[in-house]
Amino acid sequence: MPLLARTVATPLAIEVRRGAVADLGELLADRRISAGGDVAVVVGPGQGEKVVDLCRPTLGSADVFTVTGGSVDSAIELGDLLRHRHYDAVVGIGGGRTIDTAKYAATRYGLPMVTVATSLANDGIASPVASLTHDGGRGSYGVHIPIAVLVDLDFVEHGPDRQTQAGIGDAVSNLNACADWELAHEIRGEPIDGLAVTLARTGAEALLNHPGKITDDAFLTTLAEALILGGIAMSISGSSRPASGGDHEISHAIDHLWPGTGSTHGEQAGLGALFCTWLRGDRDRFGQLARCLHRHGLATRPADLGLTDEQFVTAVHFAPRTRPDRYTILEHLTLSADDLRARLGDCVDAVSEHLD
Repeated sequence: MPLLARTVATPLAIEVRRGAVADLGELLADRRISAGGDVAVVVGPGQGEKVVDLCRPTLGSADVFTVTGGSVDSAIELGDLLRHRHYDAVVGIGGGRTIDTAKYAATRYGLPMVTVATSLANDGIASPVASLTHDGGRGSYGVHIPIAVLVDLDFVEHGPDRQTQAGIGDAVSNLNACADWELAHEIRGEPIDGLAVTLARTGAEALLNHPGKITDDAFLTTLAEALILGGIAMSISGSSRPASGGDHEISHAIDHLWPGTGSTHGEQAGLGALFCTWLRGDRDRFGQLARCLHRHGLATRPADLGLTDEQFVTAVHFAPRTRPDRYTILEHLTLSADDLRARLGDCVDAVSEHLD
């Protein structure tokens, strides 16, 4: 993971509510974002186009570009198009791939970027990271954090439930990421940013303890805020540390070893956080995570991801190799495959006890 940009630590504006896109034109009139209303609007297939149609009367002279694929190549192509005219800002409208493409292109040419999120699948809506495909794999690239973030719950509600579930897994995994960072600080003296930890943990705690469902506005608002706070935490710390620990290492290992499982990054990170918490021996937190994941329909066992226990053990054993520079509970314990197999069996049994 490259060192992340820290030029803007917090967005100028954050709106999470129904009908938020109706205020896009007003937001873009903010002279801190656009002095003359010259903006480039980037959309992907799907709900992004619907948002543009809804906002077109307020977008003035904005140019609209459609992107697909979520690759480095598509982001570079978008950047080349942005060079043909002066723009005050770039507005990315849609899901994670579209927003990451817009973030990368905007950063490449030094333009501020506004996020209009139509889903809550991950913390990319406000993070200083763009996840893009390149040369057959997926990489993470440091970018500038969005200057403003709009989340319209009307569009989130009409999106697939699985995207929202993925966002839940990604957000609550921050609890494990912060615990891993604190472990690295204690054992190796790795510098730690207390404000970044506080932001990432506060959002995740609020989500973990929220009694609502993914159909409730209050719960979706809490989820959006948790994802945004995670992104801001990464910007403040200058790294992905507050949102990526052993949980993300496990997710990356699953993607590398067992592609095509059909599981999302957030589902994998959620289960990874649960298992890492078990390895850490924090039984109270483990119970909280297990109940939260189960309540919202996320994986609590490898089989829920379409993996055998043996495949999951292999992924966990491989996981530290995905981030050689990162110290987490996995690197701390350095368990053998046999040890992991035994720990996983105990973990699965404990899940059953907590969910009975």
